[in-house]
Amino acid sequence: MKHRTVGSSGLRVSRLGLGTGEWGRGVDGDDAAAQVTAFVDAGGTLVDASASYGDGRAVRVLAEIVDDVVPRGDLVLSIDSGVSRPDTSGHWTVDCSRRALLADLDRTLRELGTDHLDLWSVGAWDPQTPLGEVAATLEHAVSSGRVRYAGVRGFTAWQLATVSASVDITAAQAEYSLLARGAEDELFPAADHHGVGVLAVSALAGGVLTGKYRDGVPADSRGADDHRRHALAPFLGEDSGKVVEAVLTAADGLGTSPLAVALAWARDRPGVASVVVGTRDIGQLTGVLAAEDVALPSAITSALDDVSS
Repeated sequence: MKHRTVGSSGLRVSRLGLGTGEWGRGVDGDDAAAQVTAFVDAGGTLVDASASYGDGRAVRVLAEIVDDVVPRGDLVLSIDSGVSRPDTSGHWTVDCSRRALLADLDRTLRELGTDHLDLWSVGAWDPQTPLGEVAATLEHAVSSGRVRYAGVRGFTAWQLATVSASVDITAAQAEYSLLARGAEDELFPAADHHGVGVLAVSALAGGVLTGKYRDGVPADSRGADDHRRHALAPFLGEDSGKVVEAVLTAADGLGTSPLAVALAWARDRPGVASVVVGTRDIGQLTGVLAAEDVALPSAITSALDDVSS
């Protein structure tokens, strides 16, 4: 697998990253270990997690893999802090105060049995915490050696630009796909200006771009889950259907999967350092890894650009 530097930093990551959002929920420890092993064997390095995934279960599953299954040195660990799982009303709790961030960081390091994270990100913009405090906390984490590089997740362009004026930000994680190109308008230019690399997430738009919802909602899909279907709603309209059909046509012409086409498109956009994809089993991961060998011809890229703009 090819690797890239993140923004203008020296941090190198695999251009496909392994997400852990389902770990400890739909993916057990054995499945996770098998995925990480296959991912690393394919040349992957970037493993992305969050203290909020599965109410902390994802990090605990990862802790059973680091060093016991895969050497710590083979992984680029990217983890965020400052966000807690939704409450019963569906609202996320955001606390990016110095106290909360550092407590979360120290807990994560203890659980993983490591002395540092390669990339540590603020999980969300916190309007209740002064920006100077957030920036100073990131700087302290790096200067203390507990963190190698600092990042942000879900920030808008102006938020990224504001925090970048106070601390060196290496990566910005953002939703980005053929069905969600809003980041191109302002976030990508801001990231480029400040030397920040973009880690693209949800590049398959919740699986919609694979064509699995083309003829309805499969019973075993996240679209059939009452707690998740709202996230897919924006991707299931008539306009989105045209994009999905274009992806399916491109995949058929190239002799590959729609998944590979959608990932290759996002992966090769200017400014994208890596595309982070979560998989539920080794079969899904195999399909993701196959995208590494797909290079979209310029004519197909242009056609996908046009239909999704």
